[in-house]
Amino acid sequence: MTTIRLGILGAGIMGERLLRAALEHAADVVQVSGLWDPAEAARARIAEALPGVAIAADAEAVVAGCDCLYIASPPASHLAHARAGLAAGRAVLCEKPLAVDPVAAREFAAEVRGARIAVNFPMASSPAVAQLRDWIAAGAVGAPRTLDIEAAFAAWPRGWQRGAESWLDRPEQGGFTREVLSHFLFLTGRLVGPFRLEDAFAAFPEPGRSERAARASLRAGDVPVSLLGSVGTTRKDDHNTWTLQGPNGAVRLRDWAIAERLGADGAWQPAPDAVPNERARPLILRRQLQAVAAMTRGEAHALATVAEALAVQEVVEGILAAR
Repeated sequence: MTTIRLGILGAGIMGERLLRAALEHAADVVQVSGLWDPAEAARARIAEALPGVAIAADAEAVVAGCDCLYIASPPASHLAHARAGLAAGRAVLCEKPLAVDPVAAREFAAEVRGARIAVNFPMASSPAVAQLRDWIAAGAVGAPRTLDIEAAFAAWPRGWQRGAESWLDRPEQGGFTREVLSHFLFLTGRLVGPFRLEDAFAAFPEPGRSERAARASLRAGDVPVSLLGSVGTTRKDDHNTWTLQGPNGAVRLRDWAIAERLGADGAWQPAPDAVPNERARPLILRRQLQAVAAMTRGEAHALATVAEALAVQEVVEGILAAR
């Protein structure tokens, strides 16, 4: 089966991460046909670090040369690039959120029904998430009673995101609710069911910067969901848990990639094959790219849909608006 030509718009952290995954872990699945970023310094960095990658003259050239367009630019540009890719007959993989404006995202979702487009929530390809699903299906939880989502950061942006503060730490496009908590809302929809926001609050103590605390109460079907996020409340760069409890026990996802089950002794037991996120990421990204290739060919895949991404964004923006 021939490889899929993948064009990349955006050479920031996420763009480079998927680019390297394509080159190092999925070269038999995708071929990077071209990359472009509006920042000359970003293009120069990629050209020096990865001289085999074709640097395109502009976004239009990336679209013209690919089978699937990966959009890893800041959120405000997502919809314009996605429309350009779809109009050219390309499949599209877009970073979340779909847009910075929920109304615009809603209109876009209605516009692209049936199109070859997905949103990059890597938990769709996570072995740990598959383990949680298996445990839940086997009755490890029973009928879910509560779901708790917590995320804490030593600082925002996280250490490895320094250099992206110009948008990642601004209330218009950035913040940990959009960047991190959104993944766990996606996970909630996949494993528990459709969710709705009931109550929320977000704190923006530093003018011009993104939120430093957020809390929300939701319902996923009949299951009450508690969500908490905070900056400066841990020494860890990034710590998170997604914990589902029921009459039979509890399961959780910890620190992105470790599936755990509550034992009879009250201690959390990791899955036998659990590995930290740094080790899990190459496999997850390879699986994501395999699914991207399937989507591009018009085949079945498990990537996040636009409808799923829109449901996440509606709640995220509702939380951030509750100041």
